[in-house]
Amino acid sequence: MPHGLTLVTGATGLVGNNVARRLLADGSRVRVLVRSPQPLREFDGLDVEILSGDITDADSARRACAGVAAVVHSAGYVQLGRTQLDIHRAINVEGTRNVAAAALEAGAKMVHVSSCDALGVRSRTEPADEDTEPNGQLRVPYAISKREAELVVLEAVAAGLDATIVNPGFMLGPWDWKPSSGRMLLEVARGRGWVAPRGYFSVCDVRDVADGIAVALERGQSGRRYILAGTTMRYIDAWRLFAEVTSARRPLLAAGPLVAKLAGWTGDAIGKLTGKEPDVNSGAFALAALPKHYTIARAEKELGYRHRPFRESVEDAWRWFQEYGYVAGNAR
Repeated sequence: MPHGLTLVTGATGLVGNNVARRLLADGSRVRVLVRSPQPLREFDGLDVEILSGDITDADSARRACAGVAAVVHSAGYVQLGRTQLDIHRAINVEGTRNVAAAALEAGAKMVHVSSCDALGVRSRTEPADEDTEPNGQLRVPYAISKREAELVVLEAVAAGLDATIVNPGFMLGPWDWKPSSGRMLLEVARGRGWVAPRGYFSVCDVRDVADGIAVALERGQSGRRYILAGTTMRYIDAWRLFAEVTSARRPLLAAGPLVAKLAGWTGDAIGKLTGKEPDVNSGAFALAALPKHYTIARAEKELGYRHRPFRESVEDAWRWFQEYGYVAGNAR
């Protein structure tokens, strides 16, 4: 069912761009808030209203929300490591505060895109749900800030905002312009996936997540979380699938605890020397080691959420990366 005008923040990112396309396919009118006033290829051929601004500026958020019926807030900052808590809080927490306040003022329904990393975990045999408390398991600034952002949204709900929170798992799929999650697939495709992280995670397709968000705009309960995840896989099995689909070298093994610690400490040391934290660091390994196993029962029951086979997601993501020039010799 088409909505009125819907604002999508973070629409140049994986989730936001897929959500914008999903809403347009439904016949909704879409406004996007972007930081760059320049023409962006992310919106080529899309009938969207482009507004320049920044969620960290309250006036920008207010202008973006003026006259909208709904808001999908997917903008955020992601760096999986031990550093940059101040930046994560400025964007993920205070930016969310600005958007929530503006949505409340506009009388708009809001869907806040959080992450499974903001939730607690249980075990490989006992999946976590939306009410599983973190209990000290939020080990990196990104996860800390996403949980704090959820609390900001719930405070706004108490003040009268109609808002739903969704918690996606690890997503792959097309329209990953940055790229974000797809970096893992590309690294394996480039032959750099010798040793996979230990542990496992919940994998899903960004298009299924976009479907879940669109339905949450219609009938998501205010103040309620919905996990939009999928299949629980070991990292090494996912990387082997990546290698198979991309015809790359298969990973040799999963990193054991000692290897993970040494690699993490090395990355931390490099970050201190260079002032730029690398992707391989102790925080990223600590996050990967958590038992990321979640139930999607609530989203299935209340939103009709479904997820497709992960191989299809990997194949479609790889095809998109090839078509749009992210793979040598395959520029569009």
